[in-house]
Amino acid sequence: MKIVDVKSVGKIYKLSNQDKPSLKNGLTSFFNKSPIKTYEALNDVSFSLNKGDKLGIIGNNGAGKSTLLKILSKITQPTTGSIHVTGKIASLLEVGTGFHPELTGRENIFLNGAILGMRKSEIKEQFDEIVDFAGPQISQFLDTPVKRYSSGMYVRLGFAISAHLNPDILIVDEVLAVGDADFQRKSLGKMKEVASQEKTILFVSHNLTAVQNLCNKSLHLEKGRVKNFGETGQVLNLYMSENQTKKLIHEYQHVDEAPGNEFVRLKHAEVNPNLTEGVDYWTTNNSFNVKFEFWSLLDNVNLNISLHVYAITGECIFNIGSPINLFQKGIISASVTIPGNFLNDGNYYISIMVVQDGSKVVYNFEELFEFEIADYRENSAWFGKWPGYVRPNFPIMIVQKSVKNL
Repeated sequence: MKIVDVKSVGKIYKLSNQDKPSLKNGLTSFFNKSPIKTYEALNDVSFSLNKGDKLGIIGNNGAGKSTLLKILSKITQPTTGSIHVTGKIASLLEVGTGFHPELTGRENIFLNGAILGMRKSEIKEQFDEIVDFAGPQISQFLDTPVKRYSSGMYVRLGFAISAHLNPDILIVDEVLAVGDADFQRKSLGKMKEVASQEKTILFVSHNLTAVQNLCNKSLHLEKGRVKNFGETGQVLNLYMSENQTKKLIHEYQHVDEAPGNEFVRLKHAEVNPNLTEGVDYWTTNNSFNVKFEFWSLLDNVNLNISLHVYAITGECIFNIGSPINLFQKGIISASVTIPGNFLNDGNYYISIMVVQDGSKVVYNFEELFEFEIADYRENSAWFGKWPGYVRPNFPIMIVQKSVKNL
């Protein structure tokens, strides 16, 4: 039975040309009939879900994911197309959505339940469980107006309400990223519990591991349009393989056209991940090879290579260098293998320096490669973001030293 049916949905927003509403700006816009600028957030989006389906919605920022959830939650109306939803919907979208800022946390619990069509007695039955799930950060301030809550407190209470008031459809945006690691773990666990009860879930997340473990279907949006819709494994494979098509090889046949300076010129450079059989994208457990060749226009000099790996935010994760050797004019080649289970999932770039006499930078080939590594986990019940930039797989021995009746 179809519980969500979306047909040819489009959403267009009008963009104001005025900075602030005022009488002067109003008169100006009335007499100045310049064309109104618009932004198309969604275009011809269609899909359907059956009862018990769990849909992961993925895509880059600005793809239209949050707009789609607002339409499904009936916060905004589509410009074109139609939606048909059967059953009660509970939504957790932007921080603060669905809360009255002047009401206390306690009052907002009853308000949200009433909006879902629940009787006061039904809400009371779930009240203690909601507060317990939200944690001591909320229980201490349950009778405080929520306008004084932090963004993390909003998310804690909002998710606790949405997940415990027995909705037929649970809609969750990326706002779970606001919470701490413990809360993310509890929330994802609760979503799996809700999913096991044949409830329908729509889940927007950049955490592909959570999507893969929670959702049986996925929707990939790109620039407001449906790029792919179907079984989660297939959609994620296509999404990651497309995202990892950034140039991982540079090749130059002639020294005059190659990047560099009067001392060194790039001939060939490549990054080659050793992908897992049957997986078309780069994951944390894959090693990767870096190869670098350059023309040296210097004769009889001591040179070495210095390789820097950076997070996309600019922090240098590590720097490694080759031994210093004496080289003649000609082609010089270097290579290295970075092991799997070393870098965490995320976006990185590589810069490579040619260094003379161990200290003088001859040339820095900056941001030569940019690449993304996807998450990979086995036998783990934790689907939140793994902390840190490195993720080594060092064996930790754990044994029972004795057995006692305590």
